[in-house]
Amino acid sequence: MMKALMKNPGCFIEDVEACVDAIIEQVGPNIVFGMPLGLGKPIQLINALYARVKADPRLHLRILTALSLEKPVGSSALEKAFLDPFVERVFGDCPDLDYMLDLRARRLPPNVEVCEFFFKPGAMLANNHAQHHYISSNYSHAARDVFAQGCNVAAQTVCKRDINGRTRLSLSSNPDTGPELVDMLRAAEAAGERRVCVVAQVNQQLPWMPHDAEADPEDFDLILDNPDFNTRLFGTPKMAVGTADYLIGLQASALIPDGGTLQIGIGALGDAIVNALQLRHSDNSSYLQALEATGISAKAAALIDDIGGTGGFEQGLYGATEMFVDGFLHLLKDGILKRRVYDFWALQQLINEERCNPENLDAGVLDGLVSLGVRVIRTRDFNTLQHHGFFNDATRYDDGYIIAPDGTRVIANVADPESRHVLGTQCLGKALRNGIVLHGGFFLGPNDFYQALRDLNDTERNSICMTGVYKVNQLDHNPRLYKAQRHDARFINTGLMATLNGAVASDGLEDGRVLSGVGGQYNFVAMAHQLPRGRSVLMVRATRESSEGVSSNIVFNYGHCTIPRHLRDIVITEYGIADLRSKTDNEVFKAMLNVADSRFQPELLQVAKRAGKVEAEYEIPEAYRQNLPERLEQVLSAFRNRGLFSAFPFGTDFTDEELALGKALKGLKAYADAHGKLRLTWEALKAGTPPDAAAPYLQRLQLDTASNLQDRITRRLLVRTLRNNGVF
Repeated sequence: MMKALMKNPGCFIEDVEACVDAIIEQVGPNIVFGMPLGLGKPIQLINALYARVKADPRLHLRILTALSLEKPVGSSALEKAFLDPFVERVFGDCPDLDYMLDLRARRLPPNVEVCEFFFKPGAMLANNHAQHHYISSNYSHAARDVFAQGCNVAAQTVCKRDINGRTRLSLSSNPDTGPELVDMLRAAEAAGERRVCVVAQVNQQLPWMPHDAEADPEDFDLILDNPDFNTRLFGTPKMAVGTADYLIGLQASALIPDGGTLQIGIGALGDAIVNALQLRHSDNSSYLQALEATGISAKAAALIDDIGGTGGFEQGLYGATEMFVDGFLHLLKDGILKRRVYDFWALQQLINEERCNPENLDAGVLDGLVSLGVRVIRTRDFNTLQHHGFFNDATRYDDGYIIAPDGTRVIANVADPESRHVLGTQCLGKALRNGIVLHGGFFLGPNDFYQALRDLNDTERNSICMTGVYKVNQLDHNPRLYKAQRHDARFINTGLMATLNGAVASDGLEDGRVLSGVGGQYNFVAMAHQLPRGRSVLMVRATRESSEGVSSNIVFNYGHCTIPRHLRDIVITEYGIADLRSKTDNEVFKAMLNVADSRFQPELLQVAKRAGKVEAEYEIPEAYRQNLPERLEQVLSAFRNRGLFSAFPFGTDFTDEELALGKALKGLKAYADAHGKLRLTWEALKAGTPPDAAAPYLQRLQLDTASNLQDRITRRLLVRTLRNNGVF
């Protein structure tokens, strides 16, 4: 058994090098450093520790984490000229992760390993170290797997606040896995099995989040608190929402019932869903027109009637999501995210069954508790119920008895007639309080999202509970409660490719390379099948474009899957909804063919027939043979003319000039990849001299003075592309 060194819990320290010294003294030269994904990383601390290990071969560092964020970097002089001013403006003094810079440059020292269970999508396909050290893990198993890898240091960023004269900390963006990991480490430490060190680094830019995210300084061995480390948070700039995204989001929005539960992720598809929900709630006539014009209301009428809805949100939605994206905050501000849940299963069930009015409690709710089998009220139950206002503040609990405001003492058993009378006449509160509209595991988003979180009033802030993914991503921790809270759940996630048998690949390629990671997707799909009216919705764009042309994302078969076919449920492409649950393979194949791009349907149909999954005489119905992008563009154009379905429904960090240049550079790159140098030179000569209107765009890319032939060709082709795009 190992002997732990003497500690001074809750020790604040300002010097990062002294903090590194203390970590090494506590755990020794073999440091296995676990930290959360995204914003939760203590960047200055891990940079200092990494520098120390690089300089001392006697030390060894294994980093266990996920989603190590990197600022965008241009791969050419032109891209750098475009990106550098944007990065400086948007990311400011947010520091880089030094180990990621070295990992990207393939210069990690031999005494350092970086192991992640989730990558920035597509970022590590060609990086052997990252692929070798990837850990495939459900998000709900991440803490377990980090512990199993020998973690002896757990560290993350926090913010602090003085409450009633006492310093408190908030895990803010990342209570997702840390507390669970720390519990394991403390148990191993107490058993003498492992020397551990638990560290917090303060960054006051983090928004204060209450409830499960709160912690005491004494929960940490060391708290690195240096005002120089209050640097800008890593913001994820908004990307454009395209036509395919909007069509997918519009369909998904019609499958979400009023009074239900919602989980969505980051990116254009998540933004499209939120935008459609806003339209449904605030401009219902336009929403219904869009459903009709796109054919959604006709093709999916039965499914929408059965599990979804198209009206406004009177009851509202509740969010149960591993990732708290900014879209949820928009839904909160718009009065859509407003269904509150409470942490006592029977109370929640009575609310669901409309046998308890949260705004007006009466004695009948006690009869309801008895009917559900609730009798004895224990200390924890009483505290929870009083927290939610079920019992008024003047009522007390004492060793199995409830003491009414007038001092009457009754046994804490709602099945006892005398107790029920006293409780009903003296002890009930007037209305429930402290309900939660969103439980989330971590948050990540653009800078204005973080500012909006910092600006929340107390009522709004207290309605959000950041908590562990062991709660959010599964039912195991408290099945009765979570089933009651998460009724009519719609867990909506993104896939890369789907097979005709309903399997979905979301995180990797068939050659074994990892694109991102399973994260919590499998958790939510499995949970959807466990909940009585839960549904899993996987969104897959029907096609993808590359330098080789357009390919179908609906395929007959694929050598990797994230969600196996036995968990198939609902798949949405821009062309339709495939409801696959409880269907035969024949029905599934036909449904998937219906939502494929029509350019690829004939080949897919023939393969399905050869496999014996579809009858030899079967033909795809006429209504599904016009699945073409031009038709979708035409349908949405009328709504765009009315100001709907804009490219950036929630704003963007890019200026108008940068948006124009970004689109032009993308088009120019595609053109250059498809043509030889002679053709490019000839096209540049035909483009002529740049007009005066092009000057600010050329200056932005440092092409206003072209010193060589390549720059002159690039300048002319860029101007031609801008002109073709209607910029001037």
